[in-house]
Amino acid sequence: MSKKFLPILMPLRSIIFIAVFIVISMIAGRSLSDISNTWSVTASAVNIITAAALIFITKNDGGFKKLINYEKGKTAPKQAVGMSVLILFLGMGGMYLAGFLCYGKILYAPPMMIAPIPVPLAVINLIVLPVSTALAEDSIYLGCGVNTIKNRYISVIFPSFFFALQHSFIPTLPDARYMVYRFLSFLPLTIVLCIIYRKNRNPMPIMIGHAIIDLLTAGQILATSAIPGFYDMMINR
Repeated sequence: MSKKFLPILMPLRSIIFIAVFIVISMIAGRSLSDISNTWSVTASAVNIITAAALIFITKNDGGFKKLINYEKGKTAPKQAVGMSVLILFLGMGGMYLAGFLCYGKILYAPPMMIAPIPVPLAVINLIVLPVSTALAEDSIYLGCGVNTIKNRYISVIFPSFFFALQHSFIPTLPDARYMVYRFLSFLPLTIVLCIIYRKNRNPMPIMIGHAIIDLLTAGQILATSAIPGFYDMMINR
């Protein structure tokens, strides 16, 4: 694929999630709401396919490492720690602000995001979700987006917009307020990440911090899946 077509993958990812959740709903014969608790497993599957596709697409153009501008030894431990703290701060802050704006609750969190799933899947996803998300999302929005678009403003605006937008459809629900909430939750974070990446072109601190925040989410899902009554306690607190 020509490098100029790579940014098309940014809006395409949102479309893929919408299609996948609708297809799963139809096959299972259940509503979108009923299958929303499977979002983490579905996201992991889409992430793996995305990463594999990008490796294949870029194999004749410098490879996956060139796409994301990876350079061995470029990242110091303090950079990874600092970025992880920043991502946690902006991620939590964005969710609190969006919860207040959309639902009038600072501590609002959609219950399906930590809803239980079969314990074996939750255990596997504890590793698969963080790793696959960092590889797939950061390669698309930073590699195919920021790293490919030449205009200094568009290279931040477009990737950060679609980076946040995809979360509106993970999981996909026919609920406009929920979609706006999810978009606003991630927009501050995605803007900052795209600005930082455009400045230093170093993906590793971002990918590490990104993986950590998803590890925390996957850990909550494992806890609600394995500990009886923990989910009810979390959503009713």
